[in-house]
Amino acid sequence: MRHSRIAVAGLVVAALALTGCSGGNGADTASSGDSGALATVDDTLYGPVEVPKPADGELTVVALGWSDAEVALALGVQPVGTADWLGFGADSKGVGPWAVDKFGDTSPAVFEQPGNGYDYEAIAALEPDLILNTRSAADEDVYKRLSEIAPTVYAPAGTPDYGTAWDAQVSQVAQALGQEKEGQQLVDSVSSVIEEQANAYPEFKGVTAVTGTKFGDQYGAYVSGDFRWDLLESLGFKQNPPVLDITPTGFYAALSAEQIPALDAEAAVFFPIGYTLKEMEQDPLLSSLDVVKRNRVVWLEAGDDLTQAFSAASPLSIPVAAKGIAERLSKVLR
Repeated sequence: MRHSRIAVAGLVVAALALTGCSGGNGADTASSGDSGALATVDDTLYGPVEVPKPADGELTVVALGWSDAEVALALGVQPVGTADWLGFGADSKGVGPWAVDKFGDTSPAVFEQPGNGYDYEAIAALEPDLILNTRSAADEDVYKRLSEIAPTVYAPAGTPDYGTAWDAQVSQVAQALGQEKEGQQLVDSVSSVIEEQANAYPEFKGVTAVTGTKFGDQYGAYVSGDFRWDLLESLGFKQNPPVLDITPTGFYAALSAEQIPALDAEAAVFFPIGYTLKEMEQDPLLSSLDVVKRNRVVWLEAGDDLTQAFSAASPLSIPVAAKGIAERLSKVLR
């Protein structure tokens, strides 16, 4: 089973891509009630994880999962190491422009996205008290290696690879930091932004929609469990029924050329992976769809802030994505 996970890692990461200091920020003062523990995360893929109180009172965190660093930053904790899943770069400290200021003058170690493996020695050299890997692939060998370095928190039990919902991710990270109350407040705050956008555009309710992409020779649609669909559903859209007839792999339903009509909803959000936007717009299969002919597609340019915010799906990026996507969908539906 582990080998099959590794074999599809490149495909999963491609589909996903489209997309020093921690401490005096509250993380060192919370307690789970055990004088020797900062917190306990009861429900993870690998069972309960206890986070001991750091000896120096300063919690040192390495954030390896997709958007884990941005979640920690939203809770006032600056990771000393971040995995740069979306290729923001070292100058951006491995996070999006909506999050980088929260590092202040601190510059974390920035790791390339770990789809091809983890640099365990570099992670260990940071001497973390806690490793966050809450939106990632479930590989028990990786978990064991990371846990030898520090307590490592994954997604809740039953979560598919890379399928951690944004609010579940906030909850896991907040528990690990001993900030459950703050985590719930953060979820409520972000949820209110999405709700405000849904209320601002009542015309979305009941309209069929898809979020789709093309990478390599593959086409696909995002499904429930991935923010790029979940946002549209939260705004009032319904998943195009033909997509529901296709068996997904976790967060994503791969489409053959014969299944491309599944993308022909009343509205669509499309973005390319490994192509220019112009190339995707000129794709003959996509161009044949009525939703394209009727100009009811929001085309997202790979690498721009809105596309990256849509893909990051962190509590810091979601307000950017929700407002931007809703506004652009309202224009194509006029």
